[in-house]
Amino acid sequence: MFNLSLSETKKALLNKKFSSVELTKCYFERIKKYKELNAYITLCEDKALTAAMEADKRIAEGMERDLEGIPLGIKDLFVTKGIKTTSGSKMLDNFIPPYESTVTQKLLDAGAVFLGKTNMDEFAMGSANITSYYGKVINPWSKDKKLVPGGSSGGSAAAVAGHLCVAATGSDTGGSIRQPAAFSGVVGLKPTYGRCSRYGMIAMASSLDQAGPLTKTVRDAAIFLRNIAGYDEKDSTSSKLAVPDYEQFADKSVKGMRIGIPKEYMDGMSEEIMTCWNRGIQILKEAGAEVIEVSLPYSKYALPVYYIIQPAEASANLARYDGVRFGYREDGATLDEMYKNTRAGGFGEEVKRRTLVGTYVLSAGYFDAYYMKALKIQKLIKADFNQAFEKVDALLTPTTPTSAFAFGEEPTDPVTMYLNDVLTVTANIAGLPGMSVPMQLDKLGRPLGLQLIAPAFKEETLIQIGSVMEKEAKFPTLQEVSL
Repeated sequence: MFNLSLSETKKALLNKKFSSVELTKCYFERIKKYKELNAYITLCEDKALTAAMEADKRIAEGMERDLEGIPLGIKDLFVTKGIKTTSGSKMLDNFIPPYESTVTQKLLDAGAVFLGKTNMDEFAMGSANITSYYGKVINPWSKDKKLVPGGSSGGSAAAVAGHLCVAATGSDTGGSIRQPAAFSGVVGLKPTYGRCSRYGMIAMASSLDQAGPLTKTVRDAAIFLRNIAGYDEKDSTSSKLAVPDYEQFADKSVKGMRIGIPKEYMDGMSEEIMTCWNRGIQILKEAGAEVIEVSLPYSKYALPVYYIIQPAEASANLARYDGVRFGYREDGATLDEMYKNTRAGGFGEEVKRRTLVGTYVLSAGYFDAYYMKALKIQKLIKADFNQAFEKVDALLTPTTPTSAFAFGEEPTDPVTMYLNDVLTVTANIAGLPGMSVPMQLDKLGRPLGLQLIAPAFKEETLIQIGSVMEKEAKFPTLQEVSL
């Protein structure tokens, strides 16, 4: 049962090859069997089995919804009513939300079963899932249990790759869906900013955060996205544009489409990454697409722009964690001392680092020199993409500059660590949809993925092209022996 994709699981449930209760129990057995992966922070076994029983009744009565009885993992920054939601931080270790995020409510309304809350980098700050208060997550492709799964949605990526759920939610601020998807050999789709509601997502950088799916196949991503996308009156940044049936695009040809290859992205790529990229190019050429070289000259500034805007917005968003209203609290002799003790004890090192950087760039003496300048360059980066999309339908790039690295191999210098996001942050800076598709294994047996970027609100283009790449790439399925 656990080897099936979301679309295959849907068919099997409707054909009564097994029940949702049987399937849900199977996943809980696997989660417990492979608990050393540390993919989940909180499990919802009783709630899940109750939901699965209700799903089986609806299927028996012919009243099934789009995701009826499908067991999912939920990244722990989506608030879930009555279920502990931590955002991977000690600061929220005791937080049980009184309301439901829009994304998770949509999934519940579609009949999904929540297995639990997946592990993540603290407040989504990280590229390896090593900053979580609840411990590091292990990449299921790692036979010696030494590979990182990527971050910050590493728990979701590991859960999908390790067959510990059918699919999972993630969030992407600078690549946190696509980078772990590439490291873990799964599909990760970051929708256009505004395509999915941010209501009930614990905010890091409000102008960049976006919810999206991590799945086993491109078709699964299409099914998942159509269930979480759409306007939400609770989120003023969500789009009122109609949501297409993305799944139908998984069967379309790419013949006649134009695919752009950004020449700036070729600098410094390893031989293996270039081989993977060239393979993707060849697949699309043979499928009838035209490949065109394009230029994104301001993309070289995307990483510094991101690491000014993201910490600045994070420092503002995290100001609410003061020990007064909710979450962790450490007392002090005075109010100021209580604030200091609470934030010093409740936040991890990476969160403190980015909060300090963000506070610095927003300070009176540096606001214009850093933050305002970053916003100006952001407009130039967006203009680059607009010009490129006048010539092409989508862009094809590597997702990451390397395959997954091992614990202990990560750079000790935080700035070097941030380079993991160099190929993904541009889509967030420009508010564009992007998707990582697993392509092949490197010489060490580690997954490599390629990234597609499309114009705003053209997620169907990603599905269309990604499906063709996936079909021809024939990426190997993670076998039971690998765990």
